[in-house]
Amino acid sequence: MTSDLSVVAFEALHARFFNERGEAIEFDLRDKRNTQDDPFDVEVFETLERRVASDIRCVRAPGPLVSPDMALFRPAVCSGQDRGALRNDSNAIIGLEVKKLERAAGGAIARASGLDYNSTPPCGTIRGYDSVGHPLDMRGFYLFVCLERGRAVGTNKITALALCDGDLLNADFKYYTDITGERSKDVGVGSYGDGANRNRPMVIFANPLGAGVLDHKVTLVHRDPTLESDMLTAVGTIARTEAVSGRRVEFTCYRRGRVGRAVPFNLVDPFPSPKRSERTSGRGRFTVPIRLAN
Repeated sequence: MTSDLSVVAFEALHARFFNERGEAIEFDLRDKRNTQDDPFDVEVFETLERRVASDIRCVRAPGPLVSPDMALFRPAVCSGQDRGALRNDSNAIIGLEVKKLERAAGGAIARASGLDYNSTPPCGTIRGYDSVGHPLDMRGFYLFVCLERGRAVGTNKITALALCDGDLLNADFKYYTDITGERSKDVGVGSYGDGANRNRPMVIFANPLGAGVLDHKVTLVHRDPTLESDMLTAVGTIARTEAVSGRRVEFTCYRRGRVGRAVPFNLVDPFPSPKRSERTSGRGRFTVPIRLAN
């Protein structure tokens, strides 16, 4: 059986939120405590904490604006290890970012054509720090869920889940570090010189649940094509085309259990994406209902 931590996480999340037939289990979430608080992130963290083996630890980010949301790692494997060796070892450590979505009117997934990732681009390699403050690069995974209300009052259910290799979204680590690195602020702005402009980026990348093949399903998407086991079945592939080289990078989609005679899918660039302009839109206009002479 594989020891890949993304598989460990996928199995734990599947067991928490779905039954053996793949049907959603309704569950409660506590109320939000403040604007930045996210009870579902806490639920994911506590699920991993409770359901993984004793040799694996899960730690959360120390604050709401820190990425990734959590990391899953094997202390005995990581301790004293060369940091370069850990960068691509998803058996030793992975970072996990949680993206929660809703459904728009009509049942389509919200923000299907692109999702805000705030000031941190998604990437298959993400940066944390070790206990003495040195950079610790690790494999990055992204958990996308569509969270809806359950039938019972106050309950919730997940109607789509995709745990995705970050390389599916972006594999350019230099771009990731350029955006997340130290930035300068414009200070002393405004007529009184007491304003500041943080020059904070807002990045938009693909939303995998925008692809019909992943919506209403529970899927692990991984660049490793060898993860099939008694518990996981490869059900198809998704290829992404690199913008500059034109090279296609293939990812394997896995689902829990056996899928019978289902025909495997092989898709190329299935994520919807509108044409984007280099110009940004101006702020919305506030209109006063009067007409002036000139």
